[in-house]
Amino acid sequence: MNTMKKVLLFFIFLTFAVPGFCNEFYNQFEGDYIIKNFKFNDGNTIENLKIHYVTIGNPKGKPVLVLHGTAGNGASMLNDTFGHVLFDKGMPLDAEKYFIILPDAIGTGKSSKPSDGMKGNFPHYDYSDMVNAQYQLLKNGLGINHLELIIGNSMGGMNTWLWITKYPDYMTAAIPMAATPAPISSRNWIMRKMLINSIKDDPDWKNGFYNQQPEKFQTIYNYYDIATNGGDIAWQNRAYNTEKTEEILSNKLKERINMDANDFLYQWDAARNFDPTPDLTKIKAFILVINSEDDERNPPNTGLMQKALKDIVAAKYYLIPASAITSGHGTTMNAKLWIEELKIFQKELDAYY
Repeated sequence: MNTMKKVLLFFIFLTFAVPGFCNEFYNQFEGDYIIKNFKFNDGNTIENLKIHYVTIGNPKGKPVLVLHGTAGNGASMLNDTFGHVLFDKGMPLDAEKYFIILPDAIGTGKSSKPSDGMKGNFPHYDYSDMVNAQYQLLKNGLGINHLELIIGNSMGGMNTWLWITKYPDYMTAAIPMAATPAPISSRNWIMRKMLINSIKDDPDWKNGFYNQQPEKFQTIYNYYDIATNGGDIAWQNRAYNTEKTEEILSNKLKERINMDANDFLYQWDAARNFDPTPDLTKIKAFILVINSEDDERNPPNTGLMQKALKDIVAAKYYLIPASAITSGHGTTMNAKLWIEELKIFQKELDAYY
């Protein structure tokens, strides 16, 4: 039986096997793929690594891989500002024409993670492990031999940079967003380390084998989110005087993250060795890089992006101008702000082929 027949039969099965699943998008399904004896870069192995995923669209259509950010999951990309803007009927990645795959990265969502039971014994995965598992899901689980496009945001954008350097022949095009192809460094890594250390320094953490959730990181994360998200102009418009700023801060500090502390720590720590720069010359895919001018975690004035793009043959760079409607690092999740660039990119690809 050929690969396409397997995929079609798989989705016919799911039609009857998953009653009640909310079909908000065309032909929407979810499933799990088990990778046997998955070896992590830290040397550890998990006998049965679960990778959860959502798919939407036409199994006969061109495959598109969509990668989420830290603390997100595949389904989180199916929202009003991103998913519906891109995948609805008549949109650039119309699900009736494309086959969209949205995996939960290792350590996130419904994929294997520390809180499933291993706690502090869970392997300390990195972004390369995430990409390796995603590749096995696509190649061995779904029988996909080539992708039309990879599009990823934030952590997903960093994963995209690894994808196009580790598997340069596997995709036609890629759109890494809110990510810089350079070693994670400067304030971006300093702030992440503050989050990580706020958990490790908490007496309740107990090296990852706690009975009650450590709480110190909750406040630190709220400060981190303020410092590295939102955009300068939008923040000034919201917090326009001292009184209003105090009100916003007070409300923000009351927010709590509904996430296990180990899961949270592992996700942020996974970026520790990210550095695609030695392999940028291996890239063969057509690249549309999208960042925002007010991205606090990827400030464009460092020149890191411009330096990296010199090593890539077929790359375009679109920098979303800062404005009252941008939101710093979160800007790229508003697909309306760059959808016209995507349409141009698609036309250029069609003309080339």
